[in-house]
Formats: sequence, structure tokens, C-alpha cells
Amino acid sequence: MLGEVSETVITWLRQNWVLARRQLNEKYNRTLPFGDYIVNRWDKAKELGFGEGTSIYDSSLVLGDVRVGSNTWIGPFTILDGSGGLVIGDYCSISAGVQIYSHDTVKWATSGGKFEQEQAKTIIGNRCYIGPNVVISKGVVIGDGCVIGANSFVRESIPSGMKAVGSPSRIIGIAS
Repeated sequence: MLGEVSETVITWLRQNWVLARRQLNEKYNRTLPFGDYIVNRWDKAKELGFGEGTSIYDSSLVLGDVRVGSNTWIGPFTILDGSGGLVIGDYCSISAGVQIYSHDTVKWATSGGKFEQEQAKTIIGNRCYIGPNVVISKGVVIGDGCVIGANSFVRESIPSGMKAVGSPSRIIGIAS
């Protein structure tokens, strides 16, 4: 009996997913991972206690104490690690594939477990653009109005209003 119910549910899910996928593709010329057809991005953000108007894709991983301001967009396949505390401001764009950490296990791993993981609060200011596939290390503070270029590795803090790129990132000018 349970197998029959499961097959019925799976068939229904598949049929409705195909329909939703076609409708979204016709309207916006895009397709999404399965979970993003089921989970409303704005409802997920509300459930996580994020600010008004903020959205987060279902494919995003959220760990620990993560606080996000209002009107921030968090793209798909992101990692928000709040194990050491993470704050993201208002009107930010966190692009697809971004990983923001507030801990690391380097000393734990290299010591054979003799040391604990290290944690440090990570802060992203207001009005920041974090490009696709950026990795931000624990303890970094990115000031208000910054732009971080795609594929950058940010291991040191960036003052407000700056543009930084590279691996490791370096400041290349004033954000416009």
C-alpha cells in the first residue's frame, strides 16, 4: 500500500514539476532546480528571520547564526556559514555560488584534531554586490557599497566603497 501511495505522489510531483517548469521557462526563459519550484524564496527568507523583501533560493545552505537585512537577494547554490556569526546588510546582491564562511577547520585538520575549529564573525555591509563564485573567509568585514568581482577569494577586510577582485582579492579602485 505504501509503495502505491509513494508512486502516486511521485507521479503527481513529476507532472506538476514539468508543468511549472514549462510555465516558468515560457514566461522568464529559465529553469530552476526542483526545490525552487516548490519553495517560495521570500517565504524561506521570512522563516529564517531575514529582513523584509529579502529572498533566498532553496538550493542555498544556511548554517548557524545568519542575519540578513532587507531587500537582499541571495542567489542559488550559495553557502552562508553563520557558525561564528554572519551579518549581511540591506540591498545586497549575493550572486550564485557565493560561499561566505565564519569558521575554518585548517588547524583542526593539520593538527590531527588537537586544535578546535576557529570562528570569527563575518560582516557584509549594506549595498554590496558579491559576484558569482566568490569565497569570503571567516572574520572578513566588507564595508558598505563594495563590489567584489566574480571568482574572487576574499581573505582580508575591504573598506567601504571599494572594488576588489582576484584570488586573493586586491582592491582595484572605487566601486561605482
